[in-house]
Amino acid sequence: MTTQSTTSIASSLSQTTSPVDPVPRAFLNVEQSVSGQRWVSRLDQAAQNRALAISQIHGIPELVARVLAGRGVTLDDAPAFLDPTIRSLMPDPLTLTDCDKAAARLVAAINRRERVAIFGDYDVDGAASSALLYRFLTHFGVEAEIYIPDRIFEGYGPNPNAIRQLVANGAQLIVTVDCGSTSQDALTAAKDEGCDVVVIDHHQVGHVLPPCVALVNPNRQDDLSGQGHLCAAGVVFLVMVATLKQLREGGDSRAQSLDLLGLLDLVALATVCDVVPLKGLNRAYVVKGLIAARHMVNPGLTALFRKAGLGGPVTPYHFGFMIGPRINAGGRIGDAALGSRLLTLEDDIKAEEIAGRLDDLNRERQAMEAAMLAEAEAEVLGEYGDAEGASVIVTAHEKWHPGIVGLLAARLKEKFRRPAFAIAFDPSGKGTGSGRSINGFDMGRMVRGAVESGLLLKGGGHAMAAGLTVERANLGKLRAYFEEVAAEGVPALVANHVLKIDGALSASGATIALFDQLEQAGPYGSGHAQPVFAIPAHRLRDVRLVGTAHVKITLESLDGTRLEGIAFRAAETPLGQMLLNSRGKQIHAAGCLTADQWQGNRRIQLRLLDAVESR
Repeated sequence: MTTQSTTSIASSLSQTTSPVDPVPRAFLNVEQSVSGQRWVSRLDQAAQNRALAISQIHGIPELVARVLAGRGVTLDDAPAFLDPTIRSLMPDPLTLTDCDKAAARLVAAINRRERVAIFGDYDVDGAASSALLYRFLTHFGVEAEIYIPDRIFEGYGPNPNAIRQLVANGAQLIVTVDCGSTSQDALTAAKDEGCDVVVIDHHQVGHVLPPCVALVNPNRQDDLSGQGHLCAAGVVFLVMVATLKQLREGGDSRAQSLDLLGLLDLVALATVCDVVPLKGLNRAYVVKGLIAARHMVNPGLTALFRKAGLGGPVTPYHFGFMIGPRINAGGRIGDAALGSRLLTLEDDIKAEEIAGRLDDLNRERQAMEAAMLAEAEAEVLGEYGDAEGASVIVTAHEKWHPGIVGLLAARLKEKFRRPAFAIAFDPSGKGTGSGRSINGFDMGRMVRGAVESGLLLKGGGHAMAAGLTVERANLGKLRAYFEEVAAEGVPALVANHVLKIDGALSASGATIALFDQLEQAGPYGSGHAQPVFAIPAHRLRDVRLVGTAHVKITLESLDGTRLEGIAFRAAETPLGQMLLNSRGKQIHAAGCLTADQWQGNRRIQLRLLDAVESR
């Protein structure tokens, strides 16, 4: 079955509405899969018409056109969307409030050769943002140092003691990156010490701004730039563009030799790992940043790629699932500054050493996470039964590591398909927690409401993730408050458990050529979902367990073409059990196409998400 004929079948199978029935029809008539999902087409009738027009007018393969149309790409925008450029998508940096002030202060620091302290967050975005600014400033001969707070002992963002110490160490300018927007006390301390502060951030901002020379944050309420989807590193890059422009206008010859585009590998890394929407400028950041990363010019990144066993060209997957966790491991259970230090290095030997330490910490983190997850799942069963009656899950433990609770919350959210929190209590009864939400429910707003209600010592975040600090005595009240708030919207979101399908495809149509064409419509991630394809009526020729919990399959079409697939961490799930018991049967499968490197050759594999026995 060719790609063209397959997508034609998909169009006929996935008519989403009839003239009188607004409810989308089930794709391949799958009303309930083995995972309890209803399969529906991602494209409504208007999007299907748009896909056909994109394909016919621009000569784009129909399946690729369906992917574009299903993500809101218009007929006129399709060609440019497939080739995003920094030049076409970058706004004037000065449209960001205070960007001109931040650039001017950085220029002054460079011209006066001031000592600059960079205060960053302990996650990948913070590490990459810190390294970006460090590399920029040191190019111009500035003496710069990076300070990353300890997650456990200092918490998130600037604190007065750290600020005073930086000033005592000689800092004449402090630049906070990926933090600082709400750090009133810390920035007041800097002002009292006579030290200027520039804040470059992307987190939500309150009505009262901290005292600083400039606060560049596209999410501050008086910012009209429309760049609120950027991560901190993306904002730092815009500030660097504005600063470079001022330096060039001032005749600084060093400005001509700085290759800003060569630093986009760090921006792309942060953009992927911070899970910000891959739209607009973010798409260009990642596309061009991947090109920079593939040149392996950053010794720190290169060393991490070697430790992670990179095979083939760098992809967003490698950033998100191989590099990001290793950088984060330092901030979670080790030295929080390891990641930023690694990304600033020019020495291959030192880079190899730090990459090795991060790799070891990541393995240690994985073991801790597995043990904590088992305890958390047991608590969910004890507290909520099968969790079907809960709108939000809150787990807590005295012996959990606070640096891993975010990962724990993400796993719980995935398993139980509802917002989830994990809280680690210390011996004093103070709990540090993290939450992850489901699409459609604003967790950050709920947490801010709990702060305003006096149930939390502090808390904040955004729609999909949040952090909090709570006293043990308030845990029961907090659970009740979260349940009351979430009950208004979460049950409907959970009940509407659908898998959106981009089109149908046979094993013979799943080719490297198609994969490469689909990759042009990427990169995929938050806000730009990876395409999901149905593989209809294929025989499950082989199925077996691989690793500790993965299920590997071989699908065979009517013409004998085979397609390998894998369902990660599925052995004990309904999907995994169904596959293991269905050898030789005909099934409908659904998943995403990936390209594996094997003995120098690329081959297509299906990352299996769902299945159902075909009848």
